Amino acid sequence: MEEKTRNWYDRNHKIFLFIVLAFFVFCLVYLFIFQGKNGDIIYKDVSLTGGTTITIFDQNADINIIKEKLRERFEDINLRQISDFGTGKQKGFFVETGSDSEEIKKEIETIIGYELNEDNSSIEFTSSALSEGFYKQLRFAIMLSFIFMSIVVFIIFRSFVPSFAVILSAFADIVMTLVVVDIIGMKLSIAGIIAFLMLIGYSVDTDILLTSRLIKDNEGSLNSRIRGAFKTGITMTLTSIAAVLVSLIVVYNLSETLRQIFTIITIGLLFDILNTWITNTSLLKIYIERKERRK
Repeated sequence: MEEKTRNWYDRNHKIFLFIVLAFFVFCLVYLFIFQGKNGDIIYKDVSLTGGTTITIFDQNADINIIKEKLRERFEDINLRQISDFGTGKQKGFFVETGSDSEEIKKEIETIIGYELNEDNSSIEFTSSALSEGFYKQLRFAIMLSFIFMSIVVFIIFRSFVPSFAVILSAFADIVMTLVVVDIIGMKLSIAGIIAFLMLIGYSVDTDILLTSRLIKDNEGSLNSRIRGAFKTGITMTLTSIAAVLVSLIVVYNLSETLRQIFTIITIGLLFDILNTWITNTSLLKIYIERKERRK
């Protein structure tokens, strides 16, 4: 049985590699087209574009009706519930928009039937220049962390192909996650960008484990080392996914910020299974087998 499994894997791992790489290329093309249509590779919320945030402390407001009526007049409306973290009860809601704050305020007052003042609401304005500057800094931080991660990987393995495979897998995790986030129409906040920063660390863990087992450990056959690394690595990833999913379920209706972070990490970890155990593993297997044949 083990021999049949090994032969099946040896025959088909390159096919799986081709399928995942083809999907990766599709994701790159999708992001390129998305960038051309929208001016960026993501949808951004008010915290990244600038605009007005109006917070209304109303425990009984019907948020769905308010959202529906506001969107009849204003296109760029994002409305979210504020809930008590302990009980889950509604404490109020806030409206994010790039439209004129006075117009939005008057429309909200018409819908809810009372005047907004300092006692029952608050209004915050973020300039587009400030938000854009902060967004650029976050992008720079992600690029810088990815560069430093790549340098550390090259220092650890001191070989181009294994290091490139780790970096490619981590990069593919981010690209594929970005595509899914765009497809579901998620507007990223500052927290969402930070989640991608966290995803870099999650993505590299199993890749380094796999590469270390295959390159630096010479005990047993190549396939047995892959199986050993897979058992450890998939346990790590599935444990992380389970923990993040539980957290996502708990905070789903309580915190938009945490919901966005946990959603992005969950998607990224699922793609990490593909990119680590198909892309990275197949590239390393091809590299090691060719290296052994040259001896």
